[in-house]
Formats: sequence, structure tokens, C-alpha cells
Amino acid sequence: MATRCAFENSNDVGVFSKLTNAYCLVALGGSENFYSVFESELADHIPVIKATVAGTRLLGRCTVGNKNGLLLPNTCTDQELQVIRNSLPDEVVVQRIDERLSALGNCVVCNDYVALIHPDIDRETEEIVADVLGVEVFRQTIANNVLVGSYCSFSNQGGMVHPKTSIEDLDELSSLLQIPLVAGTVNRGSDVIGAGLVVNDWAAFCGLDTTSTELSVIESVFKLRDAQPMSIVGDMRASLIDSMA
Repeated sequence: MATRCAFENSNDVGVFSKLTNAYCLVALGGSENFYSVFESELADHIPVIKATVAGTRLLGRCTVGNKNGLLLPNTCTDQELQVIRNSLPDEVVVQRIDERLSALGNCVVCNDYVALIHPDIDRETEEIVADVLGVEVFRQTIANNVLVGSYCSFSNQGGMVHPKTSIEDLDELSSLLQIPLVAGTVNRGSDVIGAGLVVNDWAAFCGLDTTSTELSVIESVFKLRDAQPMSIVGDMRASLIDSMA
């Protein structure tokens, strides 16, 4: 199920939240409405935690994590680290890393098995990502953008990348990640997928501006529909185009 929501007046839900299969971090101090949207979908399954990182609310861009662990930038304070550590399930490893490219969410994107990282990230950070998150790590670009975390979002079921990604790159990434990928947009044509969308294996949240076509693409590639056949959507789209012609 994909849900539209907005943080205060911003559609960039991926900037203010971090969603995995084991926990969800949401920025502190947003409207209660934003928090309750996440809680209503997720609270029965995983903890939804209000937090800040480095005194900012840009959780999604500063952190990277999956069900195995969570990495925080070195600008994260001891108090914030302690609050997050105490709120997360015991099996999730939380670690702060000393990395020059400190907006980790922009430079690393991962699911529970594979991570793509910025080509210039430190070798030491690469090893920590592999170790703490328990993933295979690949240095990659997406549509010639080095900020892989900004222009891509994926779960264990599927993924969405920058709309200008070539077919060759899509095939290469898809075989690296071993999941189906689609090139697409969120928030009515925004190519910054990571900022506009958070997703795990059973839920997705995107900005209020996301169109119904974008939503149907998200739901199909991330397999969020309860086994609803794709042919229905194809027929609907065909008849819609016919009626507009």
C-alpha cells in the first residue's frame, strides 16, 4: 500500500523520515498528522521513532539503514545516538561513522542484502557499511549522478531510479541488486526519488503531489498491491488514453 503525505508543507517525505523493515525514524517536531500517517500504517509491525540527527530534522538524508543496522554521521550528538539506540530493536546495530561525505542518505542506498554507494566514499566507510548493515557493497552512479541515495529508492521487492537512467544501466543495476527496477518519478515529475519516497517490503510513503499514475507504478514495482493483476491497470490506462484522444 502506498500512502501520500507531507511534512509541514514539504512533499519531500524521504528527507524527513527513514523507513526499513525493522523500524521507522521520523523527524521530531513535524505536525502530528505526519507522524500519525506513519504510525497508522506501521505501528502494528515496527517501532515508529521520533528523533533528530545533528540537531536537524533531515533524518532521511543524514542516515542510512536496513533491518540489520543504522549508520549515523559523526555530527550526530551522543544524546541523539543514545535516544535512537534505546528506541530501536536490540538486534539493530547502531554506529556513528567518521565520513567526509556526511549526508549518508544521499551517498548510500541499501536494502537488506545489497548497497550502492557514492564512488568517492572512503574505503573504511565501505567496509563499515558492509559489516554493520550486512550487505554486499557496489560503487555506482545512477544516470551519471554520483548521489545514488538521492536518485534511487529500493526495497527487497523492487526499486525505482532516476527517469533518465539508460536501459543498459537499468539492466546492470537490476542484475547487481537482483530485483526488478523501473525508471520513474515522484511528486508530479520530480526525479529526486530518494527525497520523495520511502519504502519497505509492505508499505511506501510519498509526497502529496504524487500523481495516481506515479502511485500505480510505485505500487506495482515494489509489489505493494495484494496480488492485484497488472492487466487491470494496463486496461484502465489504455481506456483513459482512448477517452482523452
